[in-house]
Amino acid sequence: MAEQLAQLLIKAAQHHLRTGKKKRLSSSASLNVAGEVLAVAVGLKPAFLYDYNSAGTSQILDYVQHLQTTLQLTCRLHILNIAENVLIINLELMCLCLESVLLNNSVIFMDISAFRPCPTFSNPENVNLIKSHLSEILNHIKALTEDTSQTISSSEIFSTEWNLCTLFGVLLGYPASYNFPTQKSSDNCLTLIPLRVFTVQATFCMVNSDFRVQFYSFSIPELLYPDMKTNLSAWCEKLKDAFKAQKEFADFCIASEVVALSAVAL
Repeated sequence: MAEQLAQLLIKAAQHHLRTGKKKRLSSSASLNVAGEVLAVAVGLKPAFLYDYNSAGTSQILDYVQHLQTTLQLTCRLHILNIAENVLIINLELMCLCLESVLLNNSVIFMDISAFRPCPTFSNPENVNLIKSHLSEILNHIKALTEDTSQTISSSEIFSTEWNLCTLFGVLLGYPASYNFPTQKSSDNCLTLIPLRVFTVQATFCMVNSDFRVQFYSFSIPELLYPDMKTNLSAWCEKLKDAFKAQKEFADFCIASEVVALSAVAL
C-alpha cells in the first residue's frame, strides 16, 4: 500500500510540476514536495515555499488539487504568489500565526544589516514597520477565508516596500527572522559569525519507513541565542504538540548545530 501511494505521488509531481519535455522532478524530490505539502495540510507548518523548479502558480495549483484527492486532504489550502515566489499555505493556521506575531510578538526579529559589526535585535521602529507589512498580508488572507466555496484557491500580493526575506521567515513559521534594509543592500553581517542552525524533520511513514522530510531549517546568531531560549523552547513545544495531533509522519526530530560560514546568502 505504501509503495503504491509513493508511486502515485511521484507520478503526480512529475506530471504536474514538469518544466520542460525532459525536466521532471526526481523520485526523491517528488516525495519530498508531497511531504512538505502534507505537513502544511496537517498543521505542522503554516506554509511551504515551492523552490524545486520554475513551475508556475497554475501548475502548482493543479498539483495540490491532485494531492487533495489522492491524500484525501480536507484542510483549506491556498497558493499565494508573492513576487513570483509561490507559497502553499494553510489558510486557518496562517491566520493564527500572523495574529500571534502581531498581538503576542511570537517571532523575534534580528537586525543583520551589513553596516553592523555583529547581529542584534531589531529596534521597535523596524519591528513596527515589519508588523505593518504582515498586517497587509493578514488582511489579504482573512478575505480569502471568507470564501468557503473552495478547498483550494490562488491569489497574488506584493509591495516593493517589503523585505521578502523577513516576511518569508514569518510566513514559513520560523520563531525568528532576519531583517536588513533592502533598499540599501542585500549584504549582511553574518560572515564568519557563529550561527546555530535548527532543523526539523520526520519520517514520511505513509510512503516509506525510511524516507525523511525536512520541515524547517533556519538559523540564529549564537550570540543572541541565550536571550532567545524561552521563545525557541515555546516554539518547539508547540511544534511537538502539533506533531502528536497527526499520524502521517513519525520519528519527529528537532536538531541544532553551530556553524560559521565565509558567506551567508539569504
